[in-house]
Amino acid sequence: MRKIFFSGAVLTASLLLGACSGPESPAPAPSSQAGHNAADVTFAQQMIPHHQQALEMAKMVPARSSDPKVVDLAGRIDRAQDPEIRQMQGWLKAWGVAATSHSMPGGHEMSGDHTMTGMMSDADMKSLDAARGPAFDRSWLDMMIKHHQGAVEMAKTELAQGADAGAKALAQRIIDAQEAEIAEMRGLMKG
Repeated sequence: MRKIFFSGAVLTASLLLGACSGPESPAPAPSSQAGHNAADVTFAQQMIPHHQQALEMAKMVPARSSDPKVVDLAGRIDRAQDPEIRQMQGWLKAWGVAATSHSMPGGHEMSGDHTMTGMMSDADMKSLDAARGPAFDRSWLDMMIKHHQGAVEMAKTELAQGADAGAKALAQRIIDAQEAEIAEMRGLMKG
């Protein structure tokens, strides 16, 4: 096995360049073969389908929502999570690991024999898909809060157990962004 080591400056520069890459050029943040562990792999394998479901939920909003603030939030979720998916897929490829290992209901993939915290069931997604207007907004906000709480929990596990600096940095960004969005969504539900 070939080992590749990166200095802190190269890693920082690569992470910044990776964050600026366009959709047609997903650049995985560098990661040394020796610098990741099983927790990093699990984090990426589980966060990818978790984010994919959030994107699926976000894409429902424009045609169903009656609240421009919900539409705006869904757009921001879509723009933030799609590049993160590509970044994690790049890590898994660089680590020589499959992106996913087990199928979940609804075509989502996951690793392990349990359901991920915050994932919506097929019935939840069908119910959300059928709703419109204020009823859709309430359901979507409620489900997305739970979904984000699950992502925050997964990211906290990565911070506690992961070894890869890039994966841990992404986990912290997920915690910061999604906790702020949870607070925003709670405000919208009260409003």
